[in-house]
Amino acid sequence: MLLLVLGTAAGGGIPQWNCACSGCSGARAHPHRRRRHASLAVRSGDGRWYVVNATPDIGDQIEDRPELHPGPGRRQTPVAGVVLTDAELDHTLGIARLREADRLQVIATAPVRQALLDRLHLGAVLAPYTCVTWRELPRRGTEPLAGDMPGLPDADTSVLPTGDTSGLRISGIPVSGKRPRYAADAPDDDAWVVALRLYDPSSGATALYAPALAAWPDRLQQAAAEADCVIVDGTFWDDEEPRRTGISARTATGMGHLPIEGENGTAERLARLSARCLYTHLNNTNPLVDPAASEHKKLARLGIEVAYDGMVIEL
Repeated sequence: MLLLVLGTAAGGGIPQWNCACSGCSGARAHPHRRRRHASLAVRSGDGRWYVVNATPDIGDQIEDRPELHPGPGRRQTPVAGVVLTDAELDHTLGIARLREADRLQVIATAPVRQALLDRLHLGAVLAPYTCVTWRELPRRGTEPLAGDMPGLPDADTSVLPTGDTSGLRISGIPVSGKRPRYAADAPDDDAWVVALRLYDPSSGATALYAPALAAWPDRLQQAAAEADCVIVDGTFWDDEEPRRTGISARTATGMGHLPIEGENGTAERLARLSARCLYTHLNNTNPLVDPAASEHKKLARLGIEVAYDGMVIEL
């Protein structure tokens, strides 16, 4: 299993265009601190890749990775589709950026799909440009990551041949019923936000990706205990960070993100796992955006890493 870390920032990226906080100012002064919106690319089979969460940075994120570049055909791309962990704008706006594709798969839970189709009208917007195939992300059991994309002539070569030669399988673990603001009145469902479990039966390797965590349910704990690599929500260092920095009147947990440190913190949970553990989805107020921050040493003592843009993880 091969994972490419395309980005590691929370909504707005680092720096955020309208923010002059110390995290954003530091990133402007020191470009190596810049972080794009949190996303992964997962290799599904020979030359085929799926992007986990399509961010506003997706064009640059693809250009930064030679593995995702088109070729050898003029419009032949190894990017076969997108897997979504939620319906937030910073994880879905990039789908529209992929409209130049002749066809595209989007894999998401039912409430996420309905929000994108009914609230953002993404299906109607994209229909004149490309053929989008929607697949439901299973909440129970697993299914192959790659699949056939019906409805187009067999001669179409805009993507490399279908079929998951690696056998990589996916499933979604519901972790939150938190809806995006544009769908605040939508029906309740515990699968508005999921953790993505990736399993390679050929090697037995398992990865867990959860860039947004409002809770740590039993199913997530079981999946984390069985995983070889766990990449989770590191939006805020502690629960009071949003209020202390003035970005919100709510706490981190109130905003739908378990903090790293503190009573509800995830660091102690991760430290007890045997997996390689990393944080992603860092907010610009998080001290971890400064490479010299003492919080990095605290995590290192627990055996926990902070993911960075461009990281390659092979399992």
